[in-house]
Amino acid sequence: MLRRNVLLPLLAALGFGFASPAVAADDYPNKPITLIVPFPAGGGVDAMGRIVAERLTAALGQQVVVDNRGGAAGVIGTRAAAKLPPDGYTLVMSTSGTTSINPSLYVNPGYDPLKDLAPIGLVASTPIVVMAHPSFPATSIAELIAFARLKDKLDVGTPPPGTENYLAAELFKSMTGINMTIVSYKGTGPLTNDLVGGHIAVAFNTIAPALGNIQAGHLRALAVAGRARSGLLPDVPTVAESGLPGFEAAVRYGLLAPAGTPRPIIERLNAELRSIVSADETRARIAAQGGEPLITSPEEYAADIEREQAKWGVLIKKLGLRVE
Repeated sequence: MLRRNVLLPLLAALGFGFASPAVAADDYPNKPITLIVPFPAGGGVDAMGRIVAERLTAALGQQVVVDNRGGAAGVIGTRAAAKLPPDGYTLVMSTSGTTSINPSLYVNPGYDPLKDLAPIGLVASTPIVVMAHPSFPATSIAELIAFARLKDKLDVGTPPPGTENYLAAELFKSMTGINMTIVSYKGTGPLTNDLVGGHIAVAFNTIAPALGNIQAGHLRALAVAGRARSGLLPDVPTVAESGLPGFEAAVRYGLLAPAGTPRPIIERLNAELRSIVSADETRARIAAQGGEPLITSPEEYAADIEREQAKWGVLIKKLGLRVE
């Protein structure tokens, strides 16, 4: 019987080659791709995911199907993606919450973003907005803080623990010292619906699901939590401008694959993603969601994850926040 180390070269010489990951990637993709969005439909992550899916479908010539798997601030969908075959046919939309907050906040999220997932590239960032129902008496951050101190109580809605919005609310509570109860929702879509309906008066929400209601006057934007004002809300000051210097929180959206996905596939997807995000049409659609396009290499995205992990990890440890 021929031993394996003799048989393989012989078969290769006779034309019976075995495809390496690089060779196997040459005809990628040859079937539909699933893009897991680990949040409910209708929210900011879903909106960005659908932009990416639509443009990747056109670029790759294969359907990219969005699969919403919401729950536990993105933990459920991201953990599921990390355990699927690393063949390039499963991708996952990420936020800095799923990559840089959950690993510190959750006791056991079930995945390590830099061991179990492979960064492809960032897509965009969008600021968090402190917004209120029009019936709420405060029209600024200063008035909101004064109201909370007068009543010694303030209920604030956020997406679930583990999201940037939730941590932004915790940071706000820590910096102001007000008696604030954080009411967490399953996603930005349900939060926006309750805010418009008056079931919660104030929220730390992303722009995307609420922009139309803000523009129509159904919601009031008090401040933007980003480093700079939003081009979509140029008259709305930042939280830092409003009396809390150094306050900054934004949502970063990116694209990941299961760890072990062949490098040629990662490079192909990164090249397509960079081209997509650079296109005027995509940039306009991202801007309409309140976002700023970001173009990175896989290595730059990995470095961004590490920086964000360090930033939010310090706050989580300081506040003693843990989620089972």
